[in-house]
Amino acid sequence: MNAVVLLRGAEALAQADAADAALRAGAATGPLHGVPVTIKECFDWTGTPSTFGRPSRLGHRAAADAAVVERLVAAGAIVLGKTNVPIDLADWQTFNDAYGATVNPWDSARSPGGSSGGSATALAVGFSALEVGSDNSGSIRMPAHFCGVHGHKPTWGVVPVRGHALEPGLPADDVNVVGPLARTAEDLALAMQLFAGVDGTAARAWRMALPAADLPPPGECTIAVITGDADFPVDADTARTAREVAARLQDLGATVVVDPPLPIPSPAYYELFLALARGSTSFRRDRASIAALAPAAAALEPDDRGYEALMLRGLTQSHREWLERNAERQRLRDAWELFFTRHHALIAPVSPTPAFPHIRDLPKPMHTLEVDGIRRPMADTYFWIGLASAANLPSTTMPAGWSTGQSTGLASRLPIGLQVIGPEYADLRCIALARLLEATHRGFTPPPGFD
Repeated sequence: MNAVVLLRGAEALAQADAADAALRAGAATGPLHGVPVTIKECFDWTGTPSTFGRPSRLGHRAAADAAVVERLVAAGAIVLGKTNVPIDLADWQTFNDAYGATVNPWDSARSPGGSSGGSATALAVGFSALEVGSDNSGSIRMPAHFCGVHGHKPTWGVVPVRGHALEPGLPADDVNVVGPLARTAEDLALAMQLFAGVDGTAARAWRMALPAADLPPPGECTIAVITGDADFPVDADTARTAREVAARLQDLGATVVVDPPLPIPSPAYYELFLALARGSTSFRRDRASIAALAPAAAALEPDDRGYEALMLRGLTQSHREWLERNAERQRLRDAWELFFTRHHALIAPVSPTPAFPHIRDLPKPMHTLEVDGIRRPMADTYFWIGLASAANLPSTTMPAGWSTGQSTGLASRLPIGLQVIGPEYADLRCIALARLLEATHRGFTPPPGFD
């Protein structure tokens, strides 16, 4: 699979022996005592490289642990190694010239997702019991969806991002979050309770306690379910999976609202998220490369709303333009807050299709998906990812269904995940709904040969 690109096997075995001895002495260190975990390659882990997929950084060595790595170790976990990423964490595939390509455990011809593709693959095949990933534009949710595992994108700011940067001392951006991937929703909940909390100087004054999993019994729940969108269509298998989940919730007694109106039209939602996401990632580029894009951005037709045009505008926007987008985001946050006074959660697709075949020979703006025989821009996925990310909302991806009518070599079907979105800071409520559906509808299934 090429999921794990750095392994500290001897050290892990020695730590496991010490953990066994501690157990015998009645001295367990925490809720993850002796549990083997892996971490996404971009997180600092003392003495190991955090390359972000760049071959030029293979000589890098982290001087300290990232905040979430500190919290894993403090809970007793044993870190086995690091998992693969795409270069600069900027793809829904996972390959780079530093470590090579990771493949989907359900079909090696397909993507495991990205940028936490190595994370989801290591979980799916049973190598790791828990993973820590990051998500700006679906980097936890897409791999969880493609590989059939659980993943949680937290409310923005709930989990510290220290130690997830190309150099120390960089500020957190306004979209990216850090969160867990696991094989069960229960493990997500445990991980979130360990990860959440203030970090650094804020800890002098602030305290954080995630609200409890305040999901009422099914008969008292109102759940919205989105099965598709006219402007950003999903394939028949994905729509069917959403309808099946809606039917299951109705069987459990919940009130289900199918395809409710969004706070703003879907094309406007897509444009807002791309402006915010590309604005947040523009800092990864140097001034010269951004300046080189400015003439192309200035030459765009005002009515050009294609992905490449929106990307160029997002990367080169002025501070004033970003402030305008940020004000739009605040209005969107307010609208979702009102929505969630009437609905306990929203369930929606993660992307238009299950895992797609590897793409190696085209620039990203030219990537397409086959949606029921029709070629669509892969950038459509940003709409589905942006549902949560544009408004700082938590989102739990859960295994929900299967593709049909596909023969893909290693498997005749592929997993389909859906995301459970809730109001800000209701992370544990989202996970609780995923846990309910895990128990009554579908949970993790190992890929063929890994059970």
